[in-house]
Amino acid sequence: MSKKIYTKQEIEILQKNPNVKAVSSKSITYSPAFKIKAVKQSESGMTSTVIFEAAGLPENLVGKGKPHQCVSRWKISVKNKGEESFHNETRGKGTRENGKQKGSIEEQLEEAKVRIAYLEGNLDLVKKLESQERSVKNDKENVLKISERYELINSIIREYGLKGMIKHLCEVAEVSRSGYYYWLNTETNRYKKYEKDSNDFELLHQVYIEKRKCGVDEIKMALEAEYGIVMNHKKIRRILRLHGIVSPIRKAKPYKKMMKATQEHQTKKNLVNRDFNRGVPYKVLLTDITYLPYGKGQMAYLSAVKDGTTGEIVAHHFSTSLKMDLVFKTLEKLDRVTLDIPDTERYLHSDQGFHYTNPKYQSNVEKMGLIQSMSRRGNCWDNAPIESFFGHMKDVVLSERHESLQKLWHSVEDYILFYNHGRYQKKLKKMTPVAYRDHLLWTA
Repeated sequence: MSKKIYTKQEIEILQKNPNVKAVSSKSITYSPAFKIKAVKQSESGMTSTVIFEAAGLPENLVGKGKPHQCVSRWKISVKNKGEESFHNETRGKGTRENGKQKGSIEEQLEEAKVRIAYLEGNLDLVKKLESQERSVKNDKENVLKISERYELINSIIREYGLKGMIKHLCEVAEVSRSGYYYWLNTETNRYKKYEKDSNDFELLHQVYIEKRKCGVDEIKMALEAEYGIVMNHKKIRRILRLHGIVSPIRKAKPYKKMMKATQEHQTKKNLVNRDFNRGVPYKVLLTDITYLPYGKGQMAYLSAVKDGTTGEIVAHHFSTSLKMDLVFKTLEKLDRVTLDIPDTERYLHSDQGFHYTNPKYQSNVEKMGLIQSMSRRGNCWDNAPIESFFGHMKDVVLSERHESLQKLWHSVEDYILFYNHGRYQKKLKKMTPVAYRDHLLWTA
């Protein structure tokens, strides 16, 4: 005998069938006319399965074995009481006389099974609730959600076939019965929302990968600029978190000096004073050096120059050595970029590392017509934009291990190209650094 629990959709289908008088999640009541017709068809040689299928009641809908069980019971009823018995419904009224006679042994066993199922279901729900809340003890943000409690109640009811116990189960779960019914009736709408979110996730995940695991704001800007889609940042964050995708967050590292300046090395005043954005490209240029591990404990170094106004990486040099040639090569590349730009007061800002206090380096900077500025000792905030760039770059470049220097170099070059031409930034009017630079030059 099938113990099928009918879903909401199956109930709706059965209710539309003219041969069905009533239907609930656990049982179907057929019309008297259909019962009489089914008995006659069975006596003429038709099988129970064929009879039900012809009536629009296939076995996969009503339950496995149900057709044979129903027809057999109806034939016995006609034989003992006649066809009139179908018009006098006695289901649910019991067989006791004057409220004194006890049911048969089978009925008593059935009642006992229902009671046991109820107790098991109730105990199971309590255990699940306790285990969930015990794992998130003293953490209010992670306490079992109301919707999760509704799901637990629903699964217990279906698993144990409980009926009429919803009120008690809601009390155990500490939720309202009306809230549970509302949750149950809006199941279709939730599925539609999940389906829509699933389609949106495919696009969001594609942008997330294309933009090197960027944050919510960058994804939002990329959707608007490249796909013409406006999506609320809260929705983007909700969908990504639902699928366990979170942008990497850089960990703060202590400021580390590379070498103390010798007596012949001279520091410069902090002329920039954190006023990085002067509204004009190439006005304030920020430079620094970062390390990049690869292979088996080997180290490479990147020297870069960033425009404080546009955020563009205007020059950079990659090397396996920390010798002065690293910064000299960077200056040469910077000179080629700024060669055709009209003479103006431009600053080259750095920290107080030994490279930048070197007399020869300072002489080359002066020859290029740049005014040298330096951060205060041990204060990384005075050169924050270039530090921020290195942090974001490492999140992406070092997210996978590079066994060779060539692979590391290709990864760095690829990221800088992406950063300049493909990374949208809210502070740049939702443009990329190069696009914002061209915008400023065009409107100047």
